Amino acid sequence: QVQLVESGGDLVQPGGTLRLSCAASGSIGNFDEWGWYRQAPGKQREQVAILGSSGMGHYSASAKDRFTIFRDDKNTAYLQMNSLKTEDTAVYYCRYFSRSYDVWGQGTQVTVSS
Repeated sequence: QVQLVESGGDLVQPGGTLRLSCAASGSIGNFDEWGWYRQAPGKQREQVAILGSSGMGHYSASAKDRFTIFRDDKNTAYLQMNSLKTEDTAVYYCRYFSRSYDVWGQGTQVTVSS
């Protein structure tokens, strides 16, 4: 069984940076996939970044060149967020998925405001 615990959300000013963390408990493989998603008030949840089993990151148009998804050797995935904009305000969710699992974190609030 796998569980995900998110952290790192905060209130920041435009142009600021944040690093979101997603710590996995349980056994995960080296070739499973991770994702970060976000949901703003009144909007549908959207995909932000995917870390493929190849180790390559794939990003939405809004995240490309500003965000980076990666993982460490302690079974924690991250979303590095640079040059934040007010449009990035949302609840961010991490996701671990494979043939056997589709697990979501609890969400962490990111607010970008002056």
